[in-house]
Amino acid sequence: MEVLRLQLSPNAEEVAMVRQAMSGVGEALGMSPRMLSDVKLATSEACTNAIVHGFAEADRAAGSLIVFAVRHRETLAVTVQDNGRGIQPSIGGGGLGLGLPLIAALSRSVSIAEGPSGGTAVEMTFDLVEEHAP
Repeated sequence: MEVLRLQLSPNAEEVAMVRQAMSGVGEALGMSPRMLSDVKLATSEACTNAIVHGFAEADRAAGSLIVFAVRHRETLAVTVQDNGRGIQPSIGGGGLGLGLPLIAALSRSVSIAEGPSGGTAVEMTFDLVEEHAP
């Protein structure tokens, strides 16, 4: 069941709105504060990557960023999709290179693919039920 769909301009100011929307989703689904923090951080990082790496500054006005979340039984799948230039090799690029490893560490799984209309789609899966150590 889809629980969230946002279509935004690819601007850094929009990331705060995404974080706030994910807070509402997490609270509605009864996620623990730790799990919700992981979802918000990973989703924010995926949005920031899309904005910084998916669009040249001049192309942002015509671009779009779509964030949607789908609840499955005990997981939440969050997808961040842009219609930018797609994944480009980064040689001395404009970042520290920590975004994707951070997303992978915070989520149960992450996949990166070409979006349906070009650009990039990053799908992250998170557990809704926290596993407790025996």
